Amino acid sequence: MPVPTVSRAGAELLFQVFADRYERASLLITSNLAFSDWGQVFQGERMTAALLDRLTHRCHIFEMNGQSYRFRESVKTKKETTKGPTVKKEK
Repeated sequence: MPVPTVSRAGAELLFQVFADRYERASLLITSNLAFSDWGQVFQGERMTAALLDRLTHRCHIFEMNGQSYRFRESVKTKKETTKGPTVKKEK
């Protein structure tokens, strides 16, 4: 699966949001990418390093390695819809 990228302008705007909130307010971020992959998203190691420096300073990182709830429910729903309607036979 290819890693999505953010335009340079988009990366700079996101960096500005993080910088403005840095040590002023809480920020919650979720991602399914490892920090090592963020350089591809933000198209630059320097911007990514600065962004991660601000995000990871005085933070709590919760790494969860389990099956996604949304993915599990999606598979379950898909199985139910492919079965088709249940038809009762009369005796």
